Amino acid sequence: MARSPRRDGQRSGAGPTTPATLALDALGIAYTGHTYQHDPAAIAYGDEAARALGVPADRIFKTLLVDTGDGLAVAVVPVAGQLDLKGTAAALGVKAVRMADPADAARSTGYVLGGISPIGQRRRLPSVVDDSASSHDTVYVSGGRRGFQVELAPDDLLRATAGSWAAIRRA
Repeated sequence: MARSPRRDGQRSGAGPTTPATLALDALGIAYTGHTYQHDPAAIAYGDEAARALGVPADRIFKTLLVDTGDGLAVAVVPVAGQLDLKGTAAALGVKAVRMADPADAARSTGYVLGGISPIGQRRRLPSVVDDSASSHDTVYVSGGRRGFQVELAPDDLLRATAGSWAAIRRA
């Protein structure tokens, strides 16, 4: 069973200082950092994290950026599923979304692909977190680097992203 993040507002566990951890610290949100050896040949970063950390894939959430036509937005879904573009558009209150260009996603967030965290991005973008996160005591999201995940309570993830809950995944 995974450790729970500390509840005293302090970070715990291993890990680097990143914009994500700085943002969590500034908000007084408890989290636990988890590092693992990233394989440069890996292309499914979330699946790699789940295997390396021994955590079920439905507790590890990937950060995807979508283009609304008027700008970018963040969608956070479990690595065990896929993003439902229609559901995401509805949750964001727009007609349609498409996946953002990877270079635009990296430039906008300040993170490298495979290490994009929903927390501590250069600019706060509209964010939607899949409602399946709320069924877990804690979830894992990128800590802002490949090979680094932060574990935190789902409500704290929502607070850190100023996001909203919605059903935005396809199984």
